[in-house]
Amino acid sequence: MAKMPPQETRTSASSPDMGRRVSASDHLEVSTYLEISRQRQGQALAEGGEHPRAVGEAIVVLDFGSQYTRLIARRVRECRVYCEIHPYDTSPDALRHLNVKGFILSGGPASVYEPGAPLIPSYVLEWGVPVLGICYGMQALAYQLGGRVAPGRREYGHAILHQSRPHIPLFQDLPPEMPVWMSHGDQVLELPPGFQALAYTDNAPLAVIGLPERRLYGLQFHPEVAHTPYGRQIIANFLYQVCGCQGLWTPTNFIADATEQIRAQVGNGRVVCALSGGVDSAVTAVLVHRAVGNQLTCVFVNNGLLRREEPERVLNTFRARLGLQVAYVDASQRFLERLRGVVDPEEKRRVVGEEFIRVFEEQAAALGKVDFLAQGTLYPDIIESKGETKAAAKIKTHHNVGGLPAFMRLRLVEPLRYLFKDEVREVGLALGLPEE
Repeated sequence: MAKMPPQETRTSASSPDMGRRVSASDHLEVSTYLEISRQRQGQALAEGGEHPRAVGEAIVVLDFGSQYTRLIARRVRECRVYCEIHPYDTSPDALRHLNVKGFILSGGPASVYEPGAPLIPSYVLEWGVPVLGICYGMQALAYQLGGRVAPGRREYGHAILHQSRPHIPLFQDLPPEMPVWMSHGDQVLELPPGFQALAYTDNAPLAVIGLPERRLYGLQFHPEVAHTPYGRQIIANFLYQVCGCQGLWTPTNFIADATEQIRAQVGNGRVVCALSGGVDSAVTAVLVHRAVGNQLTCVFVNNGLLRREEPERVLNTFRARLGLQVAYVDASQRFLERLRGVVDPEEKRRVVGEEFIRVFEEQAAALGKVDFLAQGTLYPDIIESKGETKAAAKIKTHHNVGGLPAFMRLRLVEPLRYLFKDEVREVGLALGLPEE
């Protein structure tokens, strides 16, 4: 039996600590160690990073609280179109760096007719670009344009969608009947002026609505989940047939743009990167090296906890095959000595983090003046973080590291900050990293 995705549920408000970004990738990035060090020292970290320069085309996904919002963005990216997720109440000024070709409104747990329910910002409908509302996004679209939304029979699971009007761009090359995935409690009962009913299910007479002249569409079902087999094609039709996107978001284009941005940011400065051999730091290192060459020094710390012969493989890959400048530090005995007798897993994590900071700072100090820290922050880290616009990160130094100032101030270079994990792998392969 296929595993069902979770229902839309209300979530509690985020705690203040949820704004601190800690990488959660398949290996521990230096930002994780910095966070551990901060916790031990009682020291707050400033976040860094900048928005990318204007891109050729972009879709903005406005998040109304759906558990599926990230899936929407993934489906758009899979269609080779760049997109960003923003909260539903985002200011239009936050989107000025984008050439917005369309908006997608996510689902959400609220009822649009309740006091204080999240609503679509006015500029979304004023900019004249296509809009696709999904579940709650469709209900908000209908409600705000004069339709009626009310509680209906709660529906969660498979349904069969029947097209009621032919030649709709959203359904190009799709069968007249297709399975879809529903997860909702409210329904659109009356259409806004000018809208048409485009498709229905047994339980939802208005399962798809639209105002084609204004390129406004609403789906009661979720095209982004795997349980809607034709969902990716529906999203692709919105992107290409409705929004007129060209599919510019490719690894090759990303590498070219990122290389220019890194060069512009770094200039003649020196960059240090903590290299673990994992996907994120590896792709970051190769991309930064492509941009600034020997201005980059990677630091690879052997903490004694690596797999057998992993240090040799990492060094061979990055030194011999890729030509990177790698400072190798065999600190295995130092780490194992610190871990002797430590049983609690959380304490082990803290010990490893603190010791890494000491080793990393010693190496950075030995390199002389370093201006930038490159790290493999990914887009999921950004989505889950707050206050991401500050431009510097503080690395807390330790009193027993001679010759270092109280703080090392390094500006962050995060070329992968708008990529999902699978996109990072594609970029890595395009850069020439070995499959393994």
